[in-house]
Amino acid sequence: MTARFPEQLRGRIAEVVGRYPERRAALLPVLHLVQKERGFVGPEDEIAVARICGLPPAAVREVLTFYTLFRREPAGRRLLQVCTNLSCTLRGGERILDHLRKILGVEPGQTTPDGRFTLIEVECLGACDKGPCLMIDDDLHGALTEEKVDDLLREAK
Repeated sequence: MTARFPEQLRGRIAEVVGRYPERRAALLPVLHLVQKERGFVGPEDEIAVARICGLPPAAVREVLTFYTLFRREPAGRRLLQVCTNLSCTLRGGERILDHLRKILGVEPGQTTPDGRFTLIEVECLGACDKGPCLMIDDDLHGALTEEKVDDLLREAK
């Protein structure tokens, strides 16, 4: 069974695919559209996107599992991504991750019981000069301290 995308999403997908001479080149933008609409890219979505882009489903799965920005299951209302790449780790990224584990009561990859926050550990947020970094949904925050993280969480609630 393949995902049945809403008509408006199908139109946006067709528009994006039409911009590329080869349909397979539209894979990343199409995955972004699906995730933005549904909040994640599920197994049925993978199959539908593979058909749309003219790819085997395994090729779509490879992309989804390679890029940490794609979610394959629903997340909490707020997505917290903590960078633990070398640059952020040297500047305290592991300390920030441990602080979030403690105050949220979840491990990376888990969602708080109230469904408010999902905590994810990522390899890089592309802001090495601002480490340690945390992305809350689409907003990047750098030069973090535990106090700054507490303030950000209060604002995010």
